[in-house]
Amino acid sequence: MSSARFCPACGASLDAAARFCHRCGTAADGSAPTARSATPAPGASTVLPWTVAGIALLCLLAFIVGQNFRKGPPAAPAPNAPFAGAQGGTPGRAPDISQMGPEERADRLFQRVMTYVAEGKTDSVQFFSPMAIQSMLALAPLDAHRRYDLGLLGMVSGDAAMARAQADSILMTTPDHLLGLILAMRTAGMQLDTLARNRHAARLAAVVDRERAKNLTEYIDHGPDIDAALRESRGGAISPAPTPR
Repeated sequence: MSSARFCPACGASLDAAARFCHRCGTAADGSAPTARSATPAPGASTVLPWTVAGIALLCLLAFIVGQNFRKGPPAAPAPNAPFAGAQGGTPGRAPDISQMGPEERADRLFQRVMTYVAEGKTDSVQFFSPMAIQSMLALAPLDAHRRYDLGLLGMVSGDAAMARAQADSILMTTPDHLLGLILAMRTAGMQLDTLARNRHAARLAAVVDRERAKNLTEYIDHGPDIDAALRESRGGAISPAPTPR
């Protein structure tokens, strides 16, 4: 008979196959992977850290704006507030993600990962990215908006192949979808495929006005990110994140 398992951080009961605590996110064996010793995933890029951080800042802003459009004033703590119990955060118990619905859980983990990338906390990014990715996959079937968010998680965790797969899935259904083109452009940049990057950048610039006129929810939610991607497409570099008003 197998013995019961408990989280080494908060004491929550764990399933036999659990790799992470459903309550606080701590690894079931009490360890956290380190970015320096981790083996890169297939397709992992040599993208410069400042490039990934710039993307994360833009995506975090777009996520915050999107949450305001979709749900009104958030009940959760402000996105720039430290996460309780997280590395570098204030002492205390982390939010109990087991009590959240699937969509809220995915959104909160996505936001957490992007915040850690923007703050340069590489170990925390590597620790929470698998949880965020699994939470996003649990929402299947994924629409273009969720596939874009999943692709971003792939980018910041170094899995360019997964990010490219999400871009391809979006564009297979809607060839001119702005989020698909943005993800494809950025992923090609990660993989140092200049020809593909320039092709997607040119297509993005050619269709952006017509696509935006459709007023799709995801275009409104990710408006700042689309603007930033247009600057990237013209200049070949990540633009600084605009300051929230």
